[in-house]
Amino acid sequence: MTQKLSPALYLIPCTLGDTPVEQVLPAYNRDIILRLRHFIVEEVRTARRFLKAVDKGIDIDQLTFCPMGKHADPALFRTYLQPLVNGEPIGVISEAGCPAVADPGADLVALAQTLHLRVVPLVGPSSLLLAVMASGMNGQSFAFNGYLPIGNGPRTAAIKRLEARAWSENQTQLFIETPYRNAQLHAELLQTLRPDTRLCVAAGLTTADEWICTLCVAQWKKKPLPDLRKIPAIFLIHRK
Repeated sequence: MTQKLSPALYLIPCTLGDTPVEQVLPAYNRDIILRLRHFIVEEVRTARRFLKAVDKGIDIDQLTFCPMGKHADPALFRTYLQPLVNGEPIGVISEAGCPAVADPGADLVALAQTLHLRVVPLVGPSSLLLAVMASGMNGQSFAFNGYLPIGNGPRTAAIKRLEARAWSENQTQLFIETPYRNAQLHAELLQTLRPDTRLCVAAGLTTADEWICTLCVAQWKKKPLPDLRKIPAIFLIHRK
């Protein structure tokens, strides 16, 4: 008989792309997933597809899904957690990588902590940590800054501000962009940053399209960027 799963909010990482589940997730995660009946997810369709990738035999119709994405009502989060209050475990799944890290989930976890409910983070891929690991930049102090402003003036100011922090605080600065604007951001970085500032582009992490390169800005100006219009990328800057 399968041992009953302890009541907790299980934070379940998922793949960063079309990567075989067994390549990036431990078997323990699968064991947890197969014993869950309630899920809080960023997007129901993506979550259902991920669960089928974990185990084709999973009966999706026997599961309940509650949305926590950008169109969800945070006022409903307390009701989402009611099964856990009643002693039933719940899984949390975001679109890619780790819930609550550069993805929705933090507000839900904060509420669970306020209610003194057990929270269990599971091991899995985080594009931010993988990018820092592969960049050769400072992994003792780094900051994720999300998306930069879209307007040229505000974005240029943000780039200069992050570069100043990278140099003065010896802190690696991470940020992202919508894939179809990756090339535009890269071009502005080369135009704005100091020639001796290091820039890393970490794209398609853990997927067949994975591409990671760290160079000084002066060196980047001599190297073409691959076509990243459809590939998620992390940009990192650090002092020389």
